[in-house]
Amino acid sequence: MTRRLAYAQLTNSIGDGGFLVVSALYFTQVVGLSAARVGLALTLAWGVGAVAGVALGHLADRIGPRTTAVVLALATAASIAILLFTRHFAAFVVVMCLYASFQSGLQASRQALLAGLTTPEERTGARARIQSTANAGIAIGAAAGGFALHLGTEAAYTAVFVLDVVSFLAAATILATLPETVMTRAKGRFDVLKDRPYALITLINAVMLLYMPLLSLIIPLWIVQRTEAPTWMAAALLVLNTAAVVLFQVRIAKRANGLGQASRLVRHAGLIMLASCAVFAATAFSFGAWPAAALLIAAAALQVLGEMMLASGAWEISFTLAPADRQGQYQGFFATGTAVARMVGPALLTTVVLGWGALGWALVGGLFVVAGYAMGPAVRWAREKNSTSSGAMTDDLYMCV
Repeated sequence: MTRRLAYAQLTNSIGDGGFLVVSALYFTQVVGLSAARVGLALTLAWGVGAVAGVALGHLADRIGPRTTAVVLALATAASIAILLFTRHFAAFVVVMCLYASFQSGLQASRQALLAGLTTPEERTGARARIQSTANAGIAIGAAAGGFALHLGTEAAYTAVFVLDVVSFLAAATILATLPETVMTRAKGRFDVLKDRPYALITLINAVMLLYMPLLSLIIPLWIVQRTEAPTWMAAALLVLNTAAVVLFQVRIAKRANGLGQASRLVRHAGLIMLASCAVFAATAFSFGAWPAAALLIAAAALQVLGEMMLASGAWEISFTLAPADRQGQYQGFFATGTAVARMVGPALLTTVVLGWGALGWALVGGLFVVAGYAMGPAVRWAREKNSTSSGAMTDDLYMCV
């Protein structure tokens, strides 16, 4: 069952990879929007998507995560197709808000579906395998997107959007072959919004997820503006990141066995991310092109190790502390951390890292450490309150330090 869920993730990840590579140029060069307007639309869209993800996750709890996931995959495909005919800014904002909402809800419903298809002991490992598969799909899609960028034509960009539509239609078809997994019908309305410990855990995770805009935006700009390394190192580091997740995420996820070990993984992830920030900061000093490139590779290796440890710990925590009959809304709420990092991260990190240099890297690394150490007490609070327990062993409560 989980293998088919992974295949569904693989197919739509191929489309996502292509979309991520070509969408900015398509919207600016083909649609004719300014970069500032595209950025504003994306910020609004993911803000709306963060809120919609909780509501759609709640819907998954009520009518079933498989059914919800199939509908949202089809809706995502439709929204991408509509983008091909969108030429006005107001319409673009509306469609992007729908796209982000459907994507957020799809993520929440798939997480709830995974929770229903697996035992608590299997969930983090299964999630790691799905993440590895997804990264492979993104790499394939990114390669297709890169070829479209090489051609640089409207037809090539359009073909990538069509690929994205087809990928979500294929994902919906695969998801439809899975059984429905509603365990009980959730009666409460958005109980997650009243769960303060879980909200704190989600906030801490959002802080840790600031590594995402670091990887996609800040590091490429840092390489160009502050180091002597060749500019193609930005692409090389992205390949390194993707390959590492494909190869090692499942192995690292095996260490997240219970809340105690998951909390330690997050704490250690913060320390490793601090080390990564320190090495990135060192690349600004004049070492020459190839020594700087070597330092960048070392920093990126540390960063992806921290990323995989964080992901494994966070998955275990988010699943274990969510009530069995409310996995959809809880996973939707937990996923808002990604939206927050996407919205806040670029402006914050551009100012701190690119503006302040080595001091900025030190501050960001320190933030990772503080957040990593805060996760253990937050998890302990959640267990002590017993507000979202799904059967974690009592021993884990005292291991979350």
